[in-house]
Amino acid sequence: MYVSMKELLTKANQENYAVMAINCFNLETAKAVIEAAEELNAPIIIDLLQEHLQHHLDYNYLTKPIKRMAENSPVKIAINLDHGQEIAHVKRCLHEGFSSVMMDASMYPLEENIRITKEMVCFAETYNASVEAEVGNLGSVAGNEFTNEGMYTNPEDAIRFIRETKVDCLALSYGSTHGNYPEGYVPDFRFEIVQKIKEATHLPLVLHGGSGAGETNIKKSIELGINKINVGSDFMKAQRDYLYEAIRKEPTIDYPNLIHQSMTAGKEVVKKYIELSGSKNKSIHLKEIV
Repeated sequence: MYVSMKELLTKANQENYAVMAINCFNLETAKAVIEAAEELNAPIIIDLLQEHLQHHLDYNYLTKPIKRMAENSPVKIAINLDHGQEIAHVKRCLHEGFSSVMMDASMYPLEENIRITKEMVCFAETYNASVEAEVGNLGSVAGNEFTNEGMYTNPEDAIRFIRETKVDCLALSYGSTHGNYPEGYVPDFRFEIVQKIKEATHLPLVLHGGSGAGETNIKKSIELGINKINVGSDFMKAQRDYLYEAIRKEPTIDYPNLIHQSMTAGKEVVKKYIELSGSKNKSIHLKEIV
């Protein structure tokens, strides 16, 4: 069933769990994620990163087939544009059929971030779509640009942002970083940031950089009000590692089987995160819980 992210996160917010948002970049990865959600009867968000859409496979070729998969699925599925930073591109994705978009203007001063996001929230209403935004800024493991002191979300800024933009959910920077952490590294989270914003706004809040964040950090985040968790690196790493081992053991392996089996490896990672997020068996309609 194809729905907006707002519907999924409203229920998650009511029942204090999180919905997984998995970065996909082609039909195979989207299919694997949807199958994982179906096997655990969980709602799921297909995150399509703007950078991937622009450099790998464009939304013109991805949106409608993934939407059809969602419409034919028994579980609730949203398609969300991840880190949409170009206003025109975000609007085109809404026109193409995305049920949700992230308008990421976090690189701008707060006033400009508010202005851009507020306008996108109004624009998205035309499509009955939801909008995610970000206050603060996450670093990236690539280039050793880990999240540092100046990147953390200021709770007062976030509270003001939420009230002025009427955004549907907000991504926070409170300790995670995009990418694969070094072996054995677990980031320190500043949970007081989440707690203060949640208590003031009761809005669904978002953790980006969920890969490698650690089970304890994720559980505590959900307890304090995180309702959406983004994971990309762990999902893709599982597929990459499978490909490496499979080719090493059998260099002449049939290519279609190789790709299919790598998707199975990725699916197992998604299922583990669904279990951790508390969203297993949560794919029921809001009316059914009234």
